[in-house]
Amino acid sequence: MRSIGIGIVGGGYMGKAHAVAMQAVAAVFETTLRPRLETICASSPASAEIYRNRYGFIRGTADWAELVNDPAVEAVVIASPQETHLEIARAALALGKPVLCEKPMGATASESAEMVALAEAAAVPAMVGYNYIRTPATQFARELLRDGVIGKAIWFRGEHTEDFFADPEEPATWRCTGRANGTMGDLAPHMINCALTMMGPISSLLAEIGTVYPQRPGPNGPVAVTNDDQAQIMCRFANGAMGHLLFSRVATGKKMGYAYEITGTKGAIRFDQEDQNALWLYQSEGPKGQRGFRKILSGPEHPDYLPFCQGPGHGTGYQDQIIIEAYHFLKAIETGTGTSPWPSFSDGLDVARVIEGAFISFNKQCWQAIAGCS
Repeated sequence: MRSIGIGIVGGGYMGKAHAVAMQAVAAVFETTLRPRLETICASSPASAEIYRNRYGFIRGTADWAELVNDPAVEAVVIASPQETHLEIARAALALGKPVLCEKPMGATASESAEMVALAEAAAVPAMVGYNYIRTPATQFARELLRDGVIGKAIWFRGEHTEDFFADPEEPATWRCTGRANGTMGDLAPHMINCALTMMGPISSLLAEIGTVYPQRPGPNGPVAVTNDDQAQIMCRFANGAMGHLLFSRVATGKKMGYAYEITGTKGAIRFDQEDQNALWLYQSEGPKGQRGFRKILSGPEHPDYLPFCQGPGHGTGYQDQIIIEAYHFLKAIETGTGTSPWPSFSDGLDVARVIEGAFISFNKQCWQAIAGCS
């Protein structure tokens, strides 16, 4: 076992999650590489020092370039605002340092495309942090589809719905301005990534995007909301299947409504992130009167579960998803093949193209073909 110096840009919610994951991953998965928390970067020297001390880093800085250029930092985790991702990734990849970037990669599809090209030229692992696709239950669902357990998949319905802005009196925050901070930039990428992972490329779509509450209370009076509260996409996948995707931050009662249903010619699959350790499977076999969905609890037989617990039904949680991410990131670095772990930067670009296509569709009020879909 050898150590590897980790630098994390961003010390907030996701910065903490990645710091905890890097501290735990070697013990959970018994990785050959043992992360060493080298440098944490935050928005000010004071906050950097707070995060350094709180999370156990050796150094703190307010300059991400200092972190990236530090020889002791051998791999970079980008957990800063979306508009900073390209510049940081460009610098890290130019030095041949592997990058784990929080979703949804670049601020635009063109930025994401540049990040893919940079990663390919550097030939080092470059991974996007789509953590919800990492649950053992959802990884198991992917295996069921691959093995044809429910036949040919003909329909996908997915949603990522939450209610943190369902109350119109909820005060305005940074989430109220900028396209990247709206529902299409914040929640939608996770479920789009899920749809692409399960069903393959989206060839065309029709989108509706809207703002339910055009203003929110602010410290000095009403504040205009300049981005979207909810959206929906009707789509056709390249394999011929149909789909519908829903995203909302004003979905009253939904706390973590990352859920999907997949209909196949011989069965169906259901999943809900609020019950993330269970997968529902229907198979069209046996007497019709005895058919029905059965609940399968996550257990040691399912991907990436056993390192956490030997007992089925005990379950994994949100932080465990980030630990699983860290494991696959380190595994790719360890193998040294230059192959990026899934979800790769290319997977992130596919999501960005769907989001861009959705905005074009909405603005033109018509079906839109998705660039790059073969």
